[in-house]
Amino acid sequence: MNEKFKVIFLEDAATFIDNLDESIRNKIIYNVTKAKYSNDKELFKKLNAEIWEFRTLFKKTHYRLFAFWDKTGKTETVVISTHGLIKKTDKTPQSDLDKAERLRKLYFELKENKK
Repeated sequence: MNEKFKVIFLEDAATFIDNLDESIRNKIIYNVTKAKYSNDKELFKKLNAEIWEFRTLFKKTHYRLFAFWDKTGKTETVVISTHGLIKKTDKTPQSDLDKAERLRKLYFELKENKK
């Protein structure tokens, strides 16, 4: 089975995962890895035109990692995870969508300036 994309964790996403209990951290990493090989909308869901989320349910608590796609590379597709949250309501906070979008724009600006 082939990997559909690579995943890169930006600093906020890595810090979020690092600060969780080992058991939930392992579950999130397992789900992210599983999402790389399957098209499971329970694990990786589109939120709007540009922003997606990795989804994990663990002991009745919802964990989310926001992400976006970078398909500009010639050889591989990359998903960049921006940051995470423990979801307390059904609605995704607009501030987190805005943060993911800001980080997406900054990522592509920095990538363009490296050329």
